[in-house]
Amino acid sequence: MKLGVVILAAGQGTRMRSRLPKVLHRLAGRPLLAHVLDTARAIGADRICVVYGHGGELVPQALAAYDCVWAEQAQQMGTGHAVMQAMPSLADVDRVLVLYGDVPLIGADTLRQLCAAAERADLGILTAVLKDPAGYGRILRDAAGEVLRIVEHKDAGEAELGIAEVNTGFLTADRARLNDWLLRIGADNAQREHYLTDVVGLAVADGARVATSRATSEEEVAGINDRVQLAALERYYQTRRAEELMRAGVTLLDPGRFDIRGRLAAGTDVTIDINVVIEGEVTLGDRVYIGPNCLLRDCRIGTGTEVYSNCFIEASSIGAGARIGPFARLRPEADLADSVHVGNFVEIKKSRVGVGSKVNHLSYVGDARIGSGVNVGAGTITCNYDGANKHLTVIDDGAFIGSNTSLVAPVEIGAGATIGAGSVISRAAPAEKLTLARGRQVTLEGWQRPKKRPKT
Repeated sequence: MKLGVVILAAGQGTRMRSRLPKVLHRLAGRPLLAHVLDTARAIGADRICVVYGHGGELVPQALAAYDCVWAEQAQQMGTGHAVMQAMPSLADVDRVLVLYGDVPLIGADTLRQLCAAAERADLGILTAVLKDPAGYGRILRDAAGEVLRIVEHKDAGEAELGIAEVNTGFLTADRARLNDWLLRIGADNAQREHYLTDVVGLAVADGARVATSRATSEEEVAGINDRVQLAALERYYQTRRAEELMRAGVTLLDPGRFDIRGRLAAGTDVTIDINVVIEGEVTLGDRVYIGPNCLLRDCRIGTGTEVYSNCFIEASSIGAGARIGPFARLRPEADLADSVHVGNFVEIKKSRVGVGSKVNHLSYVGDARIGSGVNVGAGTITCNYDGANKHLTVIDDGAFIGSNTSLVAPVEIGAGATIGAGSVISRAAPAEKLTLARGRQVTLEGWQRPKKRPKT
């Protein structure tokens, strides 16, 4: 049986007070719609159609990497009308499941349960019991507990508003029957819109069997209409992810001050201090320590490495037993071997640093290959850019670079070489020798510092 998924993502989201389409606002660093697309794939959808509208091509452009088809709802005439725009793209599927681009945390297991409940029915709907059901359509049942219809909040009477069970909007149905019901939906309601929920009443009138399944939590069916709701759902998401990591053995010194916006694979006895942000794909080996106020993005950090406070590590690889920071920045393609030390206010970009080498203070290393056992003194700079092209600096094993040295690439420092402090090195420095390049120190007799004229 082929499953087609419709994701409704055409709403304007006026309460967001933003020019950005609502479904492109981010939760855990990713567009709301991306979360829903991932869930649709997780449940095995054979085809996904996203209905977009507000914001024009911004939505399909932002999520062009996803394998789905796009249908435009040029005029927002209700959820029923929106689903109708997707139906031509789903002509070859057997069942249709409707999801929402602004309900990002719907669970794959919950959707599987809904689909299972509807296997022997013509229509399945997902319901929930909410503490505050305001704004949601209410589920009306007969004396036997069978679903009669859904009444929208704005159209509900006093008795109907007292019903706690609500419609979440998620439904699944036989494609052919759903198409027939959609064509028969009217707009006789307070909003003058074609409500998808009217499908339920039409199905009941036709004698179709309506099955229900209940969501396991309020948060997974919570829609986002404004930035307050977005922030609340963000914190719920982060709390849940933090709990998963702690149960897996990661120590979070304060789970309320930890954010993950990607995937984290962590070994045993990993400790993460406060205000750490994880983005992209991050791997931490056993006994890694991450200090406070660090951002890790798409990086691998080896066993026993310690990253001290206020470091930014991006698209980099660090070996075992290294010491990084505080206040260090590793930019893309920084490749650090075991036992490397990178200290405060050091920036490394597109460089390989060998085993046991040290770059401890106030230095910039870019486009370089540094061997093992090298000491790079404070204030050292690899001058890798000539205004048009990048050039390579090579520092061989055991070299010692004195403080405040400028290495003008392309240049090579031989194994065991020593570079005198304050040098500007623009030619190869031979192995095992002292090389320095300094201007001659001069003292001028009789020179006096200029003095300011007294004010009159």
